[in-house]
Amino acid sequence: MYDIILNPVSGKGNSLKAYEAVKAVLDEAGAEYTLHETTHPLHAKELMTEINKKDYAEVIVMGGDGTLNEVLNGITDFDKLTLGIISCGTGNDFIRAAGLPDDPVEAAKLILKGNTGYIDFLNLGHRRAMNCAGAGMDVDVLVRYANMKAFKGKAKYYAALIDTLIKCKFHKVALEVNGVRSVKSVFMIAAANGTCIGGGMKISPHSVTDDGKLNVVLINEMPKYKILPTLIKFLNGGKHIDSPYSEEYLADSVRIEVLDEGLTEVDGEVVGDKIIDCRIEHDVLKIFK
Repeated sequence: MYDIILNPVSGKGNSLKAYEAVKAVLDEAGAEYTLHETTHPLHAKELMTEINKKDYAEVIVMGGDGTLNEVLNGITDFDKLTLGIISCGTGNDFIRAAGLPDDPVEAAKLILKGNTGYIDFLNLGHRRAMNCAGAGMDVDVLVRYANMKAFKGKAKYYAALIDTLIKCKFHKVALEVNGVRSVKSVFMIAAANGTCIGGGMKISPHSVTDDGKLNVVLINEMPKYKILPTLIKFLNGGKHIDSPYSEEYLADSVRIEVLDEGLTEVDGEVVGDKIIDCRIEHDVLKIFK
């Protein structure tokens, strides 16, 4: 018996088409399931908390990275569930790193096979993240995107990106990783479990989602004329990682504090917190894979 948590507005409605395709696969296999549709922000979290009261549940989440984040944060007892992930949002960044099918039908077939394993996530104390938490330029883009009235979709994102680059600001952060504290002026910084942000941009190309480690990636301050070439490397498959302005660390935990007016993000959502204090959780969340 599967409990399906569906965000019907994910992917501009593509999730509803995906659900019809998944439903056909489940029906053909004779699988039993109950559909739970979200109707408001954080509803997926509420639904997950209720479902988790069962003795055991097999939960399929259908939506984007935001819906997946809500479900993760709604879990109260990891020993009482197995999670199936069918991404049908706009970005779908996490499944790229996890090696899960991006086609809903193939993802449903994988779930029906019943093979399971564990996948890591970030524990920030007051909340959890599946993919990434960070600060810097990408957060500035998200803030501008939210406030921008012109454009829509990808065009709006790229307009926000261009505007951010024109007004580029490096952010001062305090970083503590592997017991070493330092103060940096950064273009971007991320604590990553997944590889991508923003719908396929590889901020952390070396991340592995079940290795029990988080990757800390930062791009330090650089001459302004170096920003565009470095950004092009970033957009071209994460090649910024080899830049002389980049640093990368493997860690069990990290603390990042923004020391200026900059904000932070968690799984693509801008938050008011100035501090990212997180550790990796390994062999806790069981998924179909």
